[in-house]
Amino acid sequence: NYDFNYSNEKTTWDNKIILAYGLNNVKGNGTRKTDDRFEFNSLYGRKSKGNWSYSFFLNFKTQFSNGYNYKTTPKVKTSAFLSPGYLQIGPGILWKKSDNQKINIAPTTTKLIIVDKSLTLPYAAYFGVEEGKNTRFELGASLGTYYKFDLMKNVSMENTLNLYLNYLEDPQNVDLDYTMNLVMTVNKYISTTLAYQTIYDDNAFQGFQTRQVFGLGVNYNF
Repeated sequence: NYDFNYSNEKTTWDNKIILAYGLNNVKGNGTRKTDDRFEFNSLYGRKSKGNWSYSFFLNFKTQFSNGYNYKTTPKVKTSAFLSPGYLQIGPGILWKKSDNQKINIAPTTTKLIIVDKSLTLPYAAYFGVEEGKNTRFELGASLGTYYKFDLMKNVSMENTLNLYLNYLEDPQNVDLDYTMNLVMTVNKYISTTLAYQTIYDDNAFQGFQTRQVFGLGVNYNF
Protein backbone atom coordinates (compact mmCIF):
# COMPACT_ATOMS: atom_id res chain seq x y z
CA ASN A 1 0.00 0.00 0.00
CA TYR A 2 1.28 3.46 -0.84
CA ASP A 3 -0.42 6.80 -0.08
CA PHE A 4 0.47 10.18 -1.54
CA ASN A 5 -1.75 13.05 -0.40
CA TYR A 6 -1.92 16.81 -0.81
CA SER A 7 -3.84 19.40 1.20
CA ASN A 8 -4.14 23.11 1.86
CA GLU A 9 -6.81 25.37 3.35
CA LYS A 10 -9.30 24.77 0.52
CA THR A 11 -8.24 21.55 -1.19
CA THR A 12 -7.51 17.91 -0.37
CA TRP A 13 -6.28 15.31 -2.85
CA ASP A 14 -5.82 11.77 -1.54
CA ASN A 15 -4.28 9.01 -3.68
CA LYS A 16 -3.71 5.37 -2.79
CA ILE A 17 -2.11 2.50 -4.70
CA ILE A 18 -2.67 -1.10 -3.57
CA LEU A 19 -0.47 -3.85 -5.02
CA ALA A 20 -0.81 -7.46 -3.87
CA TYR A 21 0.35 -10.80 -5.23
CA GLY A 22 0.55 -14.15 -3.48
CA LEU A 23 1.18 -17.79 -4.40
CA ASN A 24 0.57 -21.02 -2.52
CA ASN A 25 1.87 -24.51 -3.29
CA VAL A 26 -0.15 -27.46 -1.96
CA LYS A 27 0.79 -31.06 -2.61
CA GLY A 28 -1.57 -32.54 -5.18
CA ASN A 29 -2.82 -29.15 -6.39
CA GLY A 30 0.42 -27.46 -7.43
CA THR A 31 0.95 -23.70 -7.34
CA ARG A 32 -2.05 -21.42 -7.33
CA LYS A 33 -2.68 -17.75 -6.65
CA THR A 34 -3.86 -16.67 -3.23
CA ASP A 35 -3.89 -12.94 -3.99
CA ASP A 36 -3.70 -10.81 -7.13
CA ARG A 37 -4.66 -7.17 -7.03
CA PHE A 38 -3.84 -3.81 -8.56
CA GLU A 39 -5.95 -0.87 -7.40
CA PHE A 40 -5.62 2.89 -7.72
CA ASN A 41 -7.86 5.34 -5.83
CA SER A 42 -7.88 9.12 -6.23
CA LEU A 43 -10.20 11.43 -4.27
CA TYR A 44 -10.23 15.19 -4.79
CA GLY A 45 -12.09 17.50 -2.42
CA ARG A 46 -12.84 21.22 -2.48
CA LYS A 47 -13.84 22.38 1.00
CA SER A 48 -17.37 23.64 1.55
CA LYS A 49 -18.15 23.96 5.26
CA GLY A 50 -16.73 22.28 8.34
CA ASN A 51 -15.62 18.74 7.50
CA TRP A 52 -17.63 18.70 4.23
CA SER A 53 -16.27 19.15 0.71
CA TYR A 54 -17.41 18.87 -2.87
CA SER A 55 -15.58 15.89 -4.33
CA PHE A 56 -14.64 13.93 -7.41
CA PHE A 57 -13.29 10.39 -7.25
CA LEU A 58 -11.65 7.83 -9.52
CA ASN A 59 -11.20 4.13 -8.81
CA PHE A 60 -9.47 1.63 -11.09
CA LYS A 61 -8.76 -2.02 -10.34
CA THR A 62 -7.63 -5.15 -12.14
CA GLN A 63 -5.18 -8.03 -11.62
CA PHE A 64 -1.63 -8.85 -12.72
CA SER A 65 -1.80 -12.40 -14.09
CA ASN A 66 -4.16 -15.06 -15.43
CA GLY A 67 -6.78 -16.80 -13.31
CA TYR A 68 -7.97 -20.35 -14.02
CA ASN A 69 -10.86 -22.73 -13.38
CA TYR A 70 -9.13 -25.74 -11.83
CA LYS A 71 -12.30 -27.87 -11.78
CA THR A 72 -11.84 -28.69 -15.46
CA THR A 73 -9.12 -30.82 -17.08
CA PRO A 74 -7.13 -29.20 -18.54
CA LYS A 75 -7.56 -25.98 -16.55
CA VAL A 76 -9.37 -23.15 -18.35
CA LYS A 77 -8.29 -19.50 -18.25
CA THR A 78 -11.09 -17.36 -16.82
CA SER A 79 -9.43 -13.98 -16.19
CA ALA A 80 -6.33 -11.97 -17.06
CA PHE A 81 -4.76 -8.52 -16.82
CA LEU A 82 -7.49 -5.96 -17.66
CA SER A 83 -9.99 -8.82 -17.90
CA PRO A 84 -11.82 -7.80 -15.90
CA GLY A 85 -10.81 -4.19 -15.40
CA TYR A 86 -13.09 -1.84 -13.45
CA LEU A 87 -13.17 1.95 -13.74
CA GLN A 88 -15.42 4.16 -11.61
CA ILE A 89 -15.58 7.96 -11.68
CA GLY A 90 -18.05 10.49 -10.35
CA PRO A 91 -18.74 13.73 -8.47
CA GLY A 92 -20.04 13.72 -4.93
CA ILE A 93 -19.71 15.04 -1.41
CA LEU A 94 -16.92 14.18 1.03
CA TRP A 95 -16.93 14.16 4.81
CA LYS A 96 -13.35 14.06 6.06
CA LYS A 97 -12.36 14.48 9.67
CA SER A 98 -8.76 13.35 9.10
CA ASP A 99 -6.68 11.15 6.81
CA ASN A 100 -7.93 8.22 8.92
CA GLN A 101 -11.67 9.05 8.90
CA LYS A 102 -13.57 9.86 5.69
CA ILE A 103 -16.76 9.06 3.80
CA ASN A 104 -17.42 9.89 0.15
CA ILE A 105 -20.94 9.78 -1.34
CA ALA A 106 -21.24 9.87 -5.13
CA PRO A 107 -24.89 9.68 -6.31
CA THR A 108 -23.99 9.79 -10.04
CA THR A 109 -21.17 7.33 -10.61
CA THR A 110 -20.12 6.06 -14.02
CA LYS A 111 -18.76 2.50 -14.06
CA LEU A 112 -17.01 0.81 -16.97
CA ILE A 113 -16.19 -2.93 -16.98
CA ILE A 114 -13.55 -4.13 -19.47
CA VAL A 115 -12.93 -7.76 -20.51
CA ASP A 116 -11.08 -9.70 -23.19
CA LYS A 117 -13.50 -10.88 -25.90
CA SER A 118 -11.68 -14.21 -26.13
CA LEU A 119 -12.69 -15.02 -22.55
CA THR A 120 -16.41 -14.30 -22.87
CA LEU A 121 -18.69 -17.28 -22.43
CA PRO A 122 -21.17 -18.38 -25.13
CA TYR A 123 -24.75 -17.17 -24.49
CA ALA A 124 -23.80 -15.84 -21.07
CA ALA A 125 -22.55 -12.62 -19.56
CA TYR A 126 -18.92 -12.47 -18.49
CA PHE A 127 -18.52 -10.21 -15.46
CA GLY A 128 -21.74 -8.61 -16.74
CA VAL A 129 -20.35 -7.98 -20.25
CA GLU A 130 -22.48 -9.48 -23.02
CA GLU A 131 -21.11 -12.17 -25.35
CA GLY A 132 -19.09 -10.68 -28.22
CA LYS A 133 -18.50 -7.36 -26.47
CA ASN A 134 -15.59 -6.23 -24.33
CA THR A 135 -17.12 -3.38 -22.30
CA ARG A 136 -20.16 -2.76 -20.12
CA PHE A 137 -21.39 0.70 -19.10
CA GLU A 138 -23.25 1.31 -15.85
CA LEU A 139 -24.63 4.39 -14.12
CA GLY A 140 -25.26 4.24 -10.41
CA ALA A 141 -24.38 5.47 -6.93
CA SER A 142 -21.39 4.66 -4.78
CA LEU A 143 -20.34 5.10 -1.19
CA GLY A 144 -16.76 4.75 0.02
CA THR A 145 -15.60 4.83 3.63
CA TYR A 146 -12.19 4.59 5.27
CA TYR A 147 -11.55 4.30 9.01
CA LYS A 148 -8.24 3.54 10.69
CA PHE A 149 -7.68 3.53 14.44
CA ASP A 150 -5.55 2.01 17.19
CA LEU A 151 -7.13 -0.90 19.05
CA MET A 152 -4.35 -0.74 21.63
CA LYS A 153 -0.67 0.12 21.77
CA ASN A 154 1.14 -1.23 18.67
CA VAL A 155 -2.11 -2.67 17.23
CA SER A 156 -3.92 -0.76 14.46
CA MET A 157 -7.02 -1.66 12.45
CA GLU A 158 -7.72 -0.32 8.96
CA ASN A 159 -11.24 -0.64 7.48
CA THR A 160 -12.24 0.10 3.89
CA LEU A 161 -15.83 -0.32 2.67
CA ASN A 162 -17.10 0.38 -0.86
CA LEU A 163 -20.74 0.02 -1.95
CA TYR A 164 -22.17 0.45 -5.45
CA LEU A 165 -25.65 0.08 -6.94
CA ASN A 166 -26.51 0.18 -10.64
CA TYR A 167 -29.51 2.35 -11.52
CA LEU A 168 -29.86 0.72 -14.95
CA GLU A 169 -30.19 -2.92 -13.86
CA ASP A 170 -31.13 -4.72 -10.62
CA PRO A 171 -30.50 -1.74 -8.28
CA GLN A 172 -31.44 -3.95 -5.33
CA ASN A 173 -28.23 -5.98 -5.88
CA VAL A 174 -25.68 -3.76 -4.15
CA ASP A 175 -22.02 -4.57 -4.89
CA LEU A 176 -19.92 -4.75 -1.73
CA ASP A 177 -16.17 -4.74 -1.14
CA TYR A 178 -14.94 -4.70 2.47
CA THR A 179 -11.32 -5.06 3.59
CA MET A 180 -9.92 -5.15 7.11
CA ASN A 181 -6.19 -5.02 7.85
CA LEU A 182 -5.02 -5.63 11.39
CA VAL A 183 -1.36 -4.73 11.96
CA MET A 184 0.45 -5.76 15.15
CA THR A 185 3.92 -4.32 15.66
CA VAL A 186 6.12 -6.62 17.76
CA ASN A 187 9.16 -4.34 17.63
CA LYS A 188 10.82 -2.04 15.10
CA TYR A 189 11.94 -5.05 13.04
CA ILE A 190 9.01 -7.50 13.21
CA SER A 191 5.28 -7.04 12.56
CA THR A 192 2.34 -9.33 11.87
CA THR A 193 -0.63 -8.64 9.65
CA LEU A 194 -4.09 -10.19 9.51
CA ALA A 195 -6.12 -9.31 6.39
CA TYR A 196 -9.76 -10.15 5.72
CA GLN A 197 -11.70 -9.25 2.58
CA THR A 198 -15.22 -10.03 1.43
CA ILE A 199 -16.70 -9.16 -1.97
CA TYR A 200 -20.21 -9.43 -3.35
CA ASP A 201 -20.74 -8.77 -7.08
CA ASP A 202 -23.55 -10.76 -8.70
CA ASN A 203 -22.08 -10.12 -12.17
CA ALA A 204 -18.89 -11.96 -11.20
CA PHE A 205 -20.08 -14.64 -8.76
CA GLN A 206 -23.43 -15.65 -7.26
CA GLY A 207 -22.52 -15.31 -3.60
CA PHE A 208 -19.89 -13.87 -1.29
CA GLN A 209 -16.20 -14.25 -2.03
CA THR A 210 -13.86 -14.09 0.95
CA ARG A 211 -10.14 -14.33 1.67
CA GLN A 212 -8.05 -14.30 4.82
CA VAL A 213 -4.28 -13.79 4.95
CA PHE A 214 -1.93 -13.95 7.92
CA GLY A 215 1.59 -12.64 7.42
CA LEU A 216 4.79 -12.21 9.41
CA GLY A 217 6.96 -9.37 8.21
CA VAL A 218 10.50 -8.15 8.77
CA ASN A 219 10.84 -4.36 8.51
CA TYR A 220 13.80 -2.13 7.81
CA ASN A 221 13.51 1.64 7.55
CA PHE A 222 15.96 3.54 5.35
